[in-house]
This record gives sequence, structure tokens and C-alpha cells, in this order.
Amino acid sequence: MKRAIVFGSSGFVGSRLLSELLNSSDYGQVIAVARKSLNITHPRLRTVIGDYNSLAGVKSEIAADEVFIALGTTTTNSPNKAEYYQVDHDYPVLAARIAKERGAKSVFLVTAVGAHPNSKFFYLRTKGETERDVIALSFEHTHIFRPSMIMGNRKEKRSLLEEALMRSWSALNPLLTWKGDRYKGITGEDIAKALIKSAKNQTEKLKIYHWREMHDLLQW
Repeated sequence: MKRAIVFGSSGFVGSRLLSELLNSSDYGQVIAVARKSLNITHPRLRTVIGDYNSLAGVKSEIAADEVFIALGTTTTNSPNKAEYYQVDHDYPVLAARIAKERGAKSVFLVTAVGAHPNSKFFYLRTKGETERDVIALSFEHTHIFRPSMIMGNRKEKRSLLEEALMRSWSALNPLLTWKGDRYKGITGEDIAKALIKSAKNQTEKLKIYHWREMHDLLQW
């Protein structure tokens, strides 16, 4: 059975991803890197306490076949652009690099629809630069997931604009057919399930998933 490591396991998508991995018979061990205890007990789960600043110190504990990265922040939690960039770019790239050095063959990265290193928007430019730099690490298989609005109830505080958008997205979803449905919303649970299913049949060196590709994975 495979070994997986998860970065961002306490987040909205990451927590659901961790649950899916632990419930999958494909994985004999799941390592969750988190800033503090997750208060989860499972015979196949090992929690490593670490963050961007301490990751190098726990490098010896980061060894897996596949690395899943669902790290991210919000402008509410990280209003300073340098701090935001560290969480959304520097940490994912460092995590991927160390995981590859420790033997990981595949990386699964959650970013956002519209991500591009030349975007005029800071959020999309940051996501695009993260994609670019993780791709440059040249894993045997790189899977990039670009959801649009991520649906579901969140515990963390969001801006008024973000909350209004999330409330209205469900009603708009059937109308969002622009560019092959890629702007349709998707739940955190479905993103997690799509991540797991993508790991079952890895043939391409680089694969990018928008809403349509994730939806198709869920039909298996």
C-alpha cells in the first residue's frame, strides 16, 4: 500500500482530504503535517507538528509516495501580502521540494481557476507562481486542481464579499457554463474525492483539473 503526506490537513479541503485518505484501502500510512495536534486518532495516521519555519527540522519524518498540498489562507487571516505569499506560495513549494527529496513520486496541488504567473491579480498570480514552481520540481506525476468557488460551510471568518459570493453561487451554478464549466462551484468534499481518484490512474506527467475534469473523476 502507498504512503501519503498531507499539507493543509486542518483546512476546509485538507481536512476532507485527510478523511478520504484514511478511509482509502490504497494507503497504508497517512502523514499529516500540521501546526498543532489535529485531535484525530487513527491506526494509519501519523501527525507531524510543523509549519513553514520549522519544516526543515522535521524533514526526516516527511517520507511518502504521494504528497497532497491543500495549503492556503485568506486576506482576513493574512492581510499582509508578504505573509499571504509565504502561506500560498513559499510553503507549498518548500513542502513539495522536501517531499520529492524524501522520495515522493507524485504531487497533488490545489490552486484556483484562472491561476497564472502573469495575472494582474495578486491572488491568481500567487497561485500561478506556485503552480509554476511546483511543476519545475519535475515530479514523475504532477496533478493540479483548479476549483472555482469552493462550496460548503466554513468555520473560519471570511470577508463580507466572500460570504455573499458563496451564498449566491449555488443559484448561479447552472448558468456558469463559460469556458467549459470551469467556473462552476464545487464542494470541498468533492474536491477531496477527486484528488483521491486521480491518484488511482496516473499516466500523464502533468495533468490540470478544472470543474469538468473533477466532475468526470467523480463519476468513476
